[in-house]
Amino acid sequence: MTVRAVVTDPEARAALRIAEVADPEPRPGQVLIDVRHISLNRGEVVFAASLPPGTVAGYDASGVVARAAADGSGPAEGTRVVAFGPGAWARRVAVDTDAVAEVPETVDLAHAAALPMAGVTALRTLRTRPILGRRVLVTGAAGGVGRFAVQLAALGGAHVVASVGSAARGAGLTELGAREVVVGLDGIDEPFDLILDNVGGPQLVAAWPLLAPGGDLQSIGWASGEPAVFTPGSLFSLGRSKTISTFGDATGFGPDLATLLGLVAEGRLRTEIGLRDTWEHLAEAAEALLGRQVAGKAVLDVGPVGQSGA
Repeated sequence: MTVRAVVTDPEARAALRIAEVADPEPRPGQVLIDVRHISLNRGEVVFAASLPPGTVAGYDASGVVARAAADGSGPAEGTRVVAFGPGAWARRVAVDTDAVAEVPETVDLAHAAALPMAGVTALRTLRTRPILGRRVLVTGAAGGVGRFAVQLAALGGAHVVASVGSAARGAGLTELGAREVVVGLDGIDEPFDLILDNVGGPQLVAAWPLLAPGGDLQSIGWASGEPAVFTPGSLFSLGRSKTISTFGDATGFGPDLATLLGLVAEGRLRTEIGLRDTWEHLAEAAEALLGRQVAGKAVLDVGPVGQSGA
Protein backbone atom coordinates (compact mmCIF):
# COMPACT_ATOMS: atom_id res chain seq x y z
CA MET A 1 0.00 0.00 0.00
CA THR A 2 1.01 3.59 -0.52
CA VAL A 3 0.21 6.88 1.17
CA ARG A 4 0.53 10.51 0.13
CA ALA A 5 3.39 12.41 1.70
CA VAL A 6 5.55 15.50 1.32
CA VAL A 7 8.90 14.48 -0.14
CA THR A 8 12.07 16.33 -1.01
CA ASP A 9 12.72 17.10 -4.64
CA PRO A 10 15.44 19.59 -5.66
CA GLU A 11 13.57 20.29 -8.91
CA ALA A 12 10.30 21.24 -7.20
CA ARG A 13 9.25 24.63 -5.83
CA ALA A 14 10.85 25.03 -2.39
CA ALA A 15 12.39 21.57 -3.03
CA LEU A 16 9.20 19.90 -1.75
CA ARG A 17 6.26 18.15 -3.41
CA ILE A 18 3.48 15.68 -2.59
CA ALA A 19 4.00 12.12 -3.82
CA GLU A 20 2.97 8.53 -3.12
CA VAL A 21 5.29 6.63 -0.76
CA ALA A 22 5.21 3.25 0.96
CA ASP A 23 2.81 3.02 3.88
CA PRO A 24 4.85 3.17 7.14
CA GLU A 25 5.22 -0.03 9.12
CA PRO A 26 5.51 0.81 12.83
CA ARG A 27 8.03 -0.88 15.11
CA PRO A 28 6.77 -2.44 18.39
CA GLY A 29 7.31 0.81 20.32
CA GLN A 30 5.59 3.04 17.78
CA VAL A 31 2.02 4.16 17.16
CA LEU A 32 0.59 4.59 13.68
CA ILE A 33 -1.12 7.95 13.30
CA ASP A 34 -3.66 9.13 10.75
CA VAL A 35 -2.40 12.66 10.25
CA ARG A 36 -4.83 15.58 10.16
CA HIS A 37 -2.42 18.54 10.31
CA ILE A 38 1.27 19.23 9.79
CA SER A 39 3.35 22.20 10.87
CA LEU A 40 6.20 23.63 8.81
CA ASN A 41 9.36 24.94 10.41
CA ARG A 42 11.57 27.33 8.46
CA GLY A 43 14.72 25.29 9.05
CA GLU A 44 13.12 22.18 7.58
CA VAL A 45 12.23 24.11 4.43
CA VAL A 46 15.69 25.68 4.18
CA PHE A 47 17.43 22.29 4.35
CA ALA A 48 14.95 20.32 2.22
CA ALA A 49 17.12 20.62 -0.89
CA SER A 50 20.09 19.09 0.95
CA LEU A 51 18.24 15.85 1.76
CA PRO A 52 18.23 12.85 -0.60
CA PRO A 53 15.42 13.16 -3.18
CA GLY A 54 12.30 11.30 -2.10
CA THR A 55 12.90 11.71 1.64
CA VAL A 56 9.62 12.12 3.52
CA ALA A 57 10.01 15.52 5.17
CA GLY A 58 8.94 17.12 8.41
CA TYR A 59 8.71 16.41 12.12
CA ASP A 60 5.49 18.02 13.41
CA ALA A 61 2.05 16.44 13.04
CA SER A 62 -1.23 15.89 14.83
CA GLY A 63 -3.97 13.38 14.20
CA VAL A 64 -5.62 10.24 15.54
CA VAL A 65 -4.00 6.95 16.52
CA ALA A 66 -4.91 4.37 13.87
CA ARG A 67 -2.98 1.52 15.49
CA ALA A 68 -1.66 1.35 19.05
CA ALA A 69 1.93 0.26 19.74
CA ALA A 70 2.42 -3.50 19.70
CA ASP A 71 4.43 -3.41 22.94
CA GLY A 72 1.52 -1.90 24.86
CA SER A 73 3.11 1.50 25.41
CA GLY A 74 1.57 4.83 24.43
CA PRO A 75 -1.99 5.92 23.64
CA ALA A 76 -4.81 3.66 22.51
CA GLU A 77 -6.36 3.49 19.07
CA GLY A 78 -8.65 6.45 18.44
CA THR A 79 -6.75 8.85 20.73
CA ARG A 80 -6.21 12.39 19.48
CA VAL A 81 -2.46 13.05 19.58
CA VAL A 82 0.33 15.39 18.62
CA ALA A 83 3.65 13.89 17.59
CA PHE A 84 7.27 14.68 16.81
CA GLY A 85 9.21 12.39 14.51
CA PRO A 86 10.92 12.13 11.13
CA GLY A 87 8.69 11.75 8.10
CA ALA A 88 5.73 13.40 9.82
CA TRP A 89 4.43 15.23 6.75
CA ALA A 90 2.36 12.33 5.45
CA ARG A 91 -1.17 10.94 5.57
CA ARG A 92 0.10 8.30 8.01
CA VAL A 93 3.22 8.26 10.14
CA ALA A 94 4.78 5.86 12.64
CA VAL A 95 6.14 7.64 15.73
CA ASP A 96 7.87 6.45 18.91
CA THR A 97 5.43 6.42 21.82
CA ASP A 98 7.72 8.63 23.94
CA ALA A 99 7.40 11.37 21.29
CA VAL A 100 3.58 11.48 21.38
CA ALA A 101 1.14 13.24 23.70
CA GLU A 102 -2.63 13.06 23.99
CA VAL A 103 -4.41 16.26 22.95
CA PRO A 104 -7.07 17.51 25.40
CA GLU A 105 -10.56 17.72 23.93
CA THR A 106 -10.55 21.50 24.39
CA VAL A 107 -7.47 21.93 22.16
CA ASP A 108 -7.91 21.95 18.38
CA LEU A 109 -5.64 19.49 16.58
CA ALA A 110 -4.47 22.21 14.20
CA HIS A 111 -3.18 24.25 17.14
CA ALA A 112 -1.59 21.16 18.68
CA ALA A 113 0.36 20.58 15.46
CA ALA A 114 2.09 23.94 15.92
CA LEU A 115 3.72 22.87 19.19
CA PRO A 116 6.37 20.17 18.75
CA MET A 117 9.60 21.54 17.32
CA ALA A 118 9.08 25.22 18.09
CA GLY A 119 7.36 24.84 21.45
CA VAL A 120 9.67 22.21 22.89
CA THR A 121 12.76 24.07 21.67
CA ALA A 122 11.58 27.19 23.50
CA LEU A 123 10.65 25.24 26.63
CA ARG A 124 13.88 23.27 26.91
CA THR A 125 16.21 26.20 26.25
CA LEU A 126 14.42 28.32 28.85
CA ARG A 127 14.84 25.52 31.38
CA THR A 128 18.63 25.74 31.10
CA ARG A 129 18.78 28.68 33.53
CA PRO A 130 16.63 30.02 36.40
CA ILE A 131 14.64 32.88 34.85
CA LEU A 132 12.40 34.13 37.66
CA GLY A 133 13.18 37.83 38.02
CA ARG A 134 15.93 37.61 35.37
CA ARG A 135 16.33 39.44 32.07
CA VAL A 136 15.79 37.26 28.97
CA LEU A 137 16.37 38.38 25.37
CA VAL A 138 14.64 36.52 22.53
CA THR A 139 15.91 37.36 19.03
CA GLY A 140 13.88 36.47 15.97
CA ALA A 141 10.94 36.78 18.34
CA ALA A 142 8.33 37.03 15.57
CA GLY A 143 8.89 33.45 14.43
CA GLY A 144 7.43 30.21 15.73
CA VAL A 145 10.10 29.49 18.35
CA GLY A 146 10.33 33.16 19.28
CA ARG A 147 6.62 33.59 20.01
CA PHE A 148 6.56 30.51 22.22
CA ALA A 149 9.77 31.63 23.97
CA VAL A 150 8.36 35.09 24.75
CA GLN A 151 5.25 33.57 26.31
CA LEU A 152 7.02 30.85 28.27
CA ALA A 153 9.69 33.22 29.59
CA ALA A 154 7.02 35.63 30.75
CA LEU A 155 5.13 32.76 32.43
CA GLY A 156 8.40 31.90 34.20
CA GLY A 157 8.63 35.38 35.68
CA ALA A 158 11.32 36.82 33.41
CA HIS A 159 11.65 40.38 32.13
CA VAL A 160 11.41 39.57 28.43
CA VAL A 161 12.85 41.70 25.65
CA ALA A 162 11.76 40.64 22.15
CA SER A 163 13.98 41.52 19.20
CA VAL A 164 12.47 41.54 15.68
CA GLY A 165 13.59 42.44 12.17
CA SER A 166 11.10 45.27 11.67
CA ALA A 167 8.50 47.20 13.63
CA ALA A 168 5.73 45.42 11.74
CA ARG A 169 7.10 42.02 12.80
CA GLY A 170 6.80 43.04 16.43
CA ALA A 171 3.01 43.31 16.35
CA GLY A 172 1.35 41.34 19.15
CA LEU A 173 4.50 40.49 21.12
CA THR A 174 3.68 42.84 23.98
CA GLU A 175 0.35 41.05 24.38
CA LEU A 176 2.25 37.76 24.57
CA GLY A 177 4.33 38.98 27.51
CA ALA A 178 7.26 40.98 26.14
CA ARG A 179 8.11 43.96 28.37
CA GLU A 180 10.01 45.56 25.51
CA VAL A 181 10.02 45.03 21.74
CA VAL A 182 13.07 46.29 19.83
CA VAL A 183 14.16 46.24 16.20
CA GLY A 184 17.49 44.47 15.97
CA LEU A 185 19.43 45.20 19.14
CA ASP A 186 19.03 48.97 19.00
CA GLY A 187 18.70 50.83 22.27
CA ILE A 188 19.50 47.90 24.57
CA ASP A 189 21.71 49.11 27.41
CA GLU A 190 21.16 46.55 30.19
CA PRO A 191 22.67 43.04 30.22
CA PHE A 192 20.78 39.74 30.03
CA ASP A 193 21.06 36.57 32.06
CA LEU A 194 19.84 34.43 29.15
CA ILE A 195 19.69 35.08 25.42
CA LEU A 196 17.77 32.82 23.00
CA ASP A 197 19.13 33.60 19.55
CA ASN A 198 17.18 32.50 16.49
CA VAL A 199 19.03 34.70 14.00
CA GLY A 200 22.74 33.83 14.10
CA GLY A 201 25.33 35.61 12.00
CA PRO A 202 26.30 39.20 12.88
CA GLN A 203 23.38 39.49 15.32
CA LEU A 204 24.69 36.60 17.40
CA VAL A 205 28.06 38.37 17.53
CA ALA A 206 26.36 41.62 18.57
CA ALA A 207 24.33 39.82 21.24
CA TRP A 208 27.39 38.36 22.97
CA PRO A 209 28.46 41.61 24.72
CA LEU A 210 24.89 41.96 26.06
CA LEU A 211 25.31 38.93 28.32
CA ALA A 212 25.70 39.55 32.04
CA PRO A 213 28.59 37.80 33.84
CA GLY A 214 27.62 34.14 34.20
CA GLY A 215 25.02 34.46 31.45
CA ASP A 216 24.34 32.04 28.63
CA LEU A 217 23.54 32.59 24.95
CA GLN A 218 21.52 29.70 23.52
CA SER A 219 22.04 29.44 19.76
CA ILE A 220 18.82 27.76 18.58
CA GLY A 221 18.42 29.05 15.03
CA TRP A 222 20.30 30.66 12.18
CA ALA A 223 17.67 32.46 10.14
CA SER A 224 20.20 34.97 8.79
CA GLY A 225 22.14 32.30 6.93
CA GLU A 226 25.24 34.45 7.51
CA PRO A 227 28.49 33.56 9.31
CA ALA A 228 29.16 34.75 12.84
CA VAL A 229 32.66 36.26 12.94
CA PHE A 230 34.18 37.12 16.32
CA THR A 231 37.21 39.37 16.26
CA PRO A 232 40.29 38.24 18.23
CA GLY A 233 39.77 38.75 21.95
CA SER A 234 36.08 39.62 21.66
CA LEU A 235 34.95 36.52 23.56
CA PHE A 236 37.03 37.43 26.61
CA SER A 237 35.26 38.99 29.59
CA LEU A 238 36.10 39.61 33.22
CA GLY A 239 34.13 37.98 36.01
CA ARG A 240 32.08 34.80 35.93
CA SER A 241 32.29 32.88 32.68
CA LYS A 242 29.78 33.59 29.95
CA THR A 243 28.82 30.78 27.60
CA ILE A 244 27.42 30.11 24.13
CA SER A 245 25.41 26.89 23.96
CA THR A 246 23.80 24.98 21.11
CA PHE A 247 20.51 23.12 21.25
CA GLY A 248 19.74 19.88 19.46
CA ASP A 249 17.96 17.62 21.93
CA ALA A 250 15.27 15.93 19.83
CA THR A 251 14.54 12.98 22.12
CA GLY A 252 11.60 12.09 24.35
CA PHE A 253 9.28 14.95 23.36
CA GLY A 254 6.15 13.36 24.85
CA PRO A 255 6.25 14.75 28.42
CA ASP A 256 7.17 18.24 27.26
CA LEU A 257 4.41 18.19 24.66
CA ALA A 258 1.98 17.24 27.43
CA THR A 259 3.21 20.22 29.47
CA LEU A 260 2.68 22.61 26.58
CA LEU A 261 -0.74 21.16 25.77
CA GLY A 262 -1.75 21.66 29.40
CA LEU A 263 -0.79 25.33 29.19
CA VAL A 264 -2.75 25.73 25.96
CA ALA A 265 -5.80 24.03 27.48
CA GLU A 266 -5.60 26.38 30.48
CA GLY A 267 -5.44 29.42 28.22
CA ARG A 268 -1.95 30.35 29.44
CA LEU A 269 -0.13 29.63 26.16
CA ARG A 270 -1.25 30.70 22.70
CA THR A 271 -0.36 28.86 19.52
CA GLU A 272 0.23 31.78 17.18
CA ILE A 273 -0.68 30.44 13.72
CA GLY A 274 0.31 32.99 11.10
CA LEU A 275 -0.55 30.82 8.09
CA ARG A 276 -3.25 28.15 7.79
CA ASP A 277 -3.96 26.38 4.51
CA THR A 278 -4.30 22.96 2.91
CA TRP A 279 -1.18 21.00 2.10
CA GLU A 280 -2.12 21.21 -1.57
CA HIS A 281 -0.66 24.74 -1.25
CA LEU A 282 2.56 23.41 0.24
CA ALA A 283 4.87 25.34 -2.09
CA GLU A 284 3.21 28.67 -1.37
CA ALA A 285 3.43 28.08 2.38
CA ALA A 286 7.08 27.08 2.19
CA GLU A 287 7.95 30.14 0.14
CA ALA A 288 6.10 32.38 2.60
CA LEU A 289 8.23 30.96 5.40
CA LEU A 290 11.43 31.46 3.42
CA GLY A 291 10.37 35.04 2.68
CA ARG A 292 9.70 35.74 6.37
CA GLN A 293 6.07 36.54 5.59
CA VAL A 294 4.67 34.38 8.41
CA ALA A 295 4.39 35.70 11.97
CA GLY A 296 4.27 32.60 14.14
CA LYS A 297 3.59 29.10 12.85
CA ALA A 298 2.55 27.72 9.46
CA VAL A 299 0.02 24.89 9.77
CA LEU A 300 -1.30 22.89 6.83
CA ASP A 301 -4.38 20.69 6.84
CA VAL A 302 -3.91 17.27 5.30
CA GLY A 303 -7.09 17.78 3.26
CA PRO A 304 -9.41 20.78 2.78
CA VAL A 305 -9.00 23.63 5.27
CA GLY A 306 -11.24 23.29 8.30
CA GLN A 307 -12.48 19.78 7.50
CA SER A 308 -9.90 17.80 9.46
CA GLY A 309 -9.32 19.73 12.67
CA ALA A 310 -11.67 17.95 15.04
